Amino acid sequence: MPSRPPALYCDEDVSVVLAAMLRGRGFPVTTARDAGHLGRADEHQLRVAADADRILLTHNRADFERLHRQWIESGRRHAGIIIARRRVSGELTVRLGRLLGRLTADEFTSQLFYA
Repeated sequence: MPSRPPALYCDEDVSVVLAAMLRGRGFPVTTARDAGHLGRADEHQLRVAADADRILLTHNRADFERLHRQWIESGRRHAGIIIARRRVSGELTVRLGRLLGRLTADEFTSQLFYA
């Protein structure tokens, strides 16, 4: 099993509470706020996540499904995208923890997941 654990980049739609809860479970998490990228376009957020080799976590289904398709069709690689339905932070932390705990970072590469 590769040693590289999944690392996340949370776009600005993801609450800082959820990001903190995921950090508390031991996952490397950076947020758009941490990185100084609030208010930037979705394409920019995906590029930042890809450049940092982090899986992008978002609640924005329509835009990131479209961006994922565009990137795949143009041969561009990203570290993965997780689209999470809005839920209570504790419940979503458990769901994401299960997903992140069963796959390596490499298994997320250029894939789209739902949580």
